[in-house]
Amino acid sequence: MAKNKKPSVGRRRFLKGAVAGAAGLMTKPKKGSAQQHEDHDHDHQVVPSDPALRTKALETLLVQKGLVDPVTLDLLVDAYQTKIGPQNGAKVIARAWIDPAYKKRLLENAPKTIAELGYTTGEADDMNVVENGPKVHNLVVCTLCSCYPWTLLGLPPRWYKSDAYRSRAVIDPRGILSEFGLTLPDEVEIRVWDSTAELRYLVLPERPAGTERMSERELAALVTRDSMVGVANVTLPKSGGRQ
Repeated sequence: MAKNKKPSVGRRRFLKGAVAGAAGLMTKPKKGSAQQHEDHDHDHQVVPSDPALRTKALETLLVQKGLVDPVTLDLLVDAYQTKIGPQNGAKVIARAWIDPAYKKRLLENAPKTIAELGYTTGEADDMNVVENGPKVHNLVVCTLCSCYPWTLLGLPPRWYKSDAYRSRAVIDPRGILSEFGLTLPDEVEIRVWDSTAELRYLVLPERPAGTERMSERELAALVTRDSMVGVANVTLPKSGGRQ
């Protein structure tokens, strides 16, 4: 028998150790501290929700084993929270709404025009921006996998990667849109665009009426990820005024 052979770790033992490691990081505030008084107004829940606990447990275990650098992990999380995501695409859309010249360039050469705002189209070789109008509505799908403009929209949602969406978006786009809460008149043509590894698509939604006095920043706050995929329209808040 070989010497110094490490004992195998079963699944139950692995999870138990991971959870224990995560729990060790959750320190209770000292008695009488400001944090304790602040927490007093909330539910007395020591352990976070199950998904959060499992995530923290796995993160703790990977860091302890030296498989993940916590600094790199923090930078990655920060990038997706503040630098990569739908807020980037929303700024592109808002600029196109207020600047006709920018919009024209965007529709003609999306990668170059998007770069004017400091963003990229990711690993795709090319990108097309397709514009919604009173008579045309565009819908984006990836029928083979989940090709997606993640630098502009963030990580793809689960439904975008599902077999149901990938098939029905092509077979019954009007029906799938209605399930998202978007019912379009029969006279509106629905165009479905199939993203690939080489070519991605981004929808330029219609600018909602009543936003003529809104600033570019306010307009960007209205634009959602779903509207840039085409499963939703951009709408004003129920108050009807500025955010």
